[in-house]
Amino acid sequence: MEKALLEPVVNKILDEMRLRPIPLGVSNRHLHLSMQDYQRLFPQQPITEKKALLQPGQYAAEQTVTLVGPKGSLKNVRILGPLRSHSQVEISRTDARTLGINAPLRMSGNLDDTPAITLVSPFAELTLPHGVIVALRHIHMSPLDALIYRVKHGDRVQVAIQGSGRRLILDDVAIRVSPQMKLEMHIDTDEANAAGADDPAAFATILTSSGTTRP
Repeated sequence: MEKALLEPVVNKILDEMRLRPIPLGVSNRHLHLSMQDYQRLFPQQPITEKKALLQPGQYAAEQTVTLVGPKGSLKNVRILGPLRSHSQVEISRTDARTLGINAPLRMSGNLDDTPAITLVSPFAELTLPHGVIVALRHIHMSPLDALIYRVKHGDRVQVAIQGSGRRLILDDVAIRVSPQMKLEMHIDTDEANAAGADDPAAFATILTSSGTTRP
């Protein structure tokens, strides 16, 4: 009897939690570097934290580079720390046109058949043979968040960007689950401009009640 009385209360609370605002993180162009590539570009210089990011242990570094493509360049592109096992450059579609690079839409870490790019620091120049992507929009969440939203790692969901004057519905938003992650949706600058996400009141909500796993 007690369980029968408690269940609708718990379900109501969970339904309300699924409607809570999800913070938006707008990912400007940036790169992640391996230790080897970082040391080539910044010899004898430890990577230095400039600003902590919402995801635990991650930060924007003081160090920046210039991205050089076949048609153009982008200056002061921020390195994000900590250093990784593989180097990766994340840009928007607009950035890709400026550089003259056909960057594919990918999840972070999926670097097969991605284009090359040249990185220039104040000390050195390095050409990555591959590693440039346009990052697939995604939501970071903890296992508890995933349980609440009834999704799992790798699912794709539909999300509404709300709170601004340009409400936008985004399909094919990837779910990324890890005990080290906090709830946050990441979109790039092109998506942010379309959704008016520069408005401090803007936030995301998941519209679908369950995810669909895709390859």
